[in-house]
Amino acid sequence: MSYHAQASQYRQTAVSSAVLDADPHRLVALMFAGLRERLQLAAACIDARNVARKGQAISEASQIIGHLAGSLNLEAGGEIAQNLLALYDYIQRRVLEANVHNDTAALHECDALVGDIQSAWNAIAPHAPEAARMAAGASA
Repeated sequence: MSYHAQASQYRQTAVSSAVLDADPHRLVALMFAGLRERLQLAAACIDARNVARKGQAISEASQIIGHLAGSLNLEAGGEIAQNLLALYDYIQRRVLEANVHNDTAALHECDALVGDIQSAWNAIAPHAPEAARMAAGASA
């Protein structure tokens, strides 16, 4: 087995383990990370003129966006969930436009938007207040 195949297998196993062990908040965080990775990969593939891999990265990004949109609870989430749904729809459209026009700027725009959502999501981690209290107690 080649080094590349071994690295790929290890990476897949690590991702599978992370997903199996994750709580719902962590699963969404993993989706954001995976989405950003694929958006950046698609942009790199456009620059490298690797059409097949770009298509695969765009397809995977599109699927993740769909999963993120599908995970929203529009009833409980109210206006915030509605706004996120609209933003995911916008990102989805921009990703598809980037695919058709080989537009790396659109992919970078989407990556930045997802980065903003990711930062906000990470800031509301369920254990964040507990960890902050523990850190404050440890330094006192």
